[in-house]
Amino acid sequence: MRRKKADQAGWVRLPLVVTYIAISFSVEAEVLSGRVVHIADGDTITILDNTNTQHKIRLSGIDAPERKQAFGERSRQALADAVAGQKVVIDWSKRDRYERIVGKVLVNGKDANWQQVRNGMAWHYKKYENEQDVKDRSDYAQAEHLAQQDKIGLWSDKEQVAPWTWRKTRR
Repeated sequence: MRRKKADQAGWVRLPLVVTYIAISFSVEAEVLSGRVVHIADGDTITILDNTNTQHKIRLSGIDAPERKQAFGERSRQALADAVAGQKVVIDWSKRDRYERIVGKVLVNGKDANWQQVRNGMAWHYKKYENEQDVKDRSDYAQAEHLAQQDKIGLWSDKEQVAPWTWRKTRR
């Protein structure tokens, strides 16, 4: 009887412990807005905010071909067509090792990161998918699957090389 009560007490405390852990590790998301003034490649842009401060943005959840890689320039151009000169909102919560803001780029409420994946201009970057919310993770994975299935963009190339693999071979 005593063991049964102890087991029940543990189950009662479990949600409290899980909630505490979730709060402890949650990251406060920030929002930044500005006009896109430069497209470096298919997953990196520069924006100018309302104080005329430039911010380099790395699109979260995706990895686009490098500029010297097959589809690199087409990926950069696709992102430019979508965001160049546009007012964008960046939903972000971290900086990468190069101090770039890593975030989701929204143009008129539409997710430019997802669009790059769906158009076959970038991979869903699964190495960092745990940094995405569950919906984005699912949406990006599905977008990549559909792009592969439709053989669009980089998926039309039978021998495409993921950028993370391509970068390793260049070191």
